[in-house]
Order: sequence, then C-alpha cells, then structure tokens
Amino acid sequence: MSTEPVLKITGLRAGYGQTPILQGIELDIRSGEIVSLIGRNGVGKTTILRCLMGQLPASAGSVQFKGRDITRLAPDARARLGIGYVPQGREVFPRLTVEENLYVGRLIGGPQGRKHADLVYRYFPRLQERRRQAAGTMSGGEQQQLAIGRALIGNPSLILLDEPSEGVQPSIVQMICETLRAIRDELGSTVLFVEQNLDTIMALGERAYVIEKGRVVRHIGAGEISDSEVVRRSLLI
Repeated sequence: MSTEPVLKITGLRAGYGQTPILQGIELDIRSGEIVSLIGRNGVGKTTILRCLMGQLPASAGSVQFKGRDITRLAPDARARLGIGYVPQGREVFPRLTVEENLYVGRLIGGPQGRKHADLVYRYFPRLQERRRQAAGTMSGGEQQQLAIGRALIGNPSLILLDEPSEGVQPSIVQMICETLRAIRDELGSTVLFVEQNLDTIMALGERAYVIEKGRVVRHIGAGEISDSEVVRRSLLI
C-alpha cells in the first residue's frame, strides 16, 4: 500500500444556510486504504462526503485529491478525476433498468467504462441476472449493489460510500464488504465510508475517524479497529 495521500482535507468548514456543520475537518487518507467516518447521527459525517463530492461548497479550508486542489471544482469535474459517490439511500434511477443505470456510470468512465461493466457483473453477479429489471423493483441489497456498481463503472480511484449497510440484510452487507475489499485489492481503489453499524465498521474499515459536532475528535488506528469496545464507545461519543 502506498503512503501517498490520495485525499488530504485541511481546515474544512461548511454548512447549510446560516447553520455551520463542519468546524475545521482534518483528514489524511492514503492510497489503497479503507477508512470509516463514525459517530452519532447529525454530527457531520454525510456533510463531509457531500463536500468531498462538491455537492456542498466549502466555506473555508481545502480538499486535495492526488495532490490537486479540488476545493472549488464542480461535482462532475470531480467524478471525471476519479471520485465515485454512493449516497445514503442509494439514489438509483428507479424506472431505468440495471443496464441503463450502469450506462450512466459509463458516461463518466469514458473508454474504460465498458471494461468496468464486465467487472461490475463479475463482482455482483446478481446484477447480471437482473440487468433488464427496473431498479425500483429490486430489494435494498440489490439496489446497494447497483449503486456501488454504477460508481465503480466510472473508473474511480476513490470511492465514497454513505451508510452502505442501511436497509440491507446482514448476509448481503457481509458480501458487499468482501466485494469492496476485493475491489481495493484488484483495482487499488481507496474507500472512505460513513457507517454506524458496528459489525460493518469492523468488517470493512481498516482505521476510522470519529466525528463529533463537525470535528474529528479521535482517530482509531489499525491496532484498535478490531476492538469492538473501542469502536462501540466511539459510536456513543
């Protein structure tokens, strides 16, 4: 694994209207890591991902991706640089088929999109079985696989996931965690994910940042992330 920071966040501040949410976030994610953002509801975890994707403008601070300042870039420009986003609730296009949803990702992935379509079906064979089915008629677990596949087909080097276990049965969550690790190992992708489920954090995360009131209040390193009591206490901060 490279020690090169693929993502460096310095003093990031953002909010909604006159309400400040992020209060100077500092994160440093190295290439090939799988890192989680944990903490209670409403502390700013989703807001961090939205800022990283450019859906919410930063009011101060900076975001560097592969050494390039992307703080003011639009979401589509960030996607083309190699950032994939799986939002909370998945947000697949319900009336489009699996194939059509994946085609949206191919518009970002360019020439590599077709190659990654084959990879998506290999990682998620259920999607190939359902490729002509409308996404809105699929289960929560199948939609989550589709949302990850749609991001993956855009050929990202950084994948942002918001609550990947939400509304998904535990056996499918376990499969998704194993698949994300396989994607990292095969493609070298970096993964940053928001999660509150203890089992998912421990199954997928290699280290974690604990968020409270828009700030990083603790770092859980590789030697601690396997300690369920450490993670459980951090979720209650």
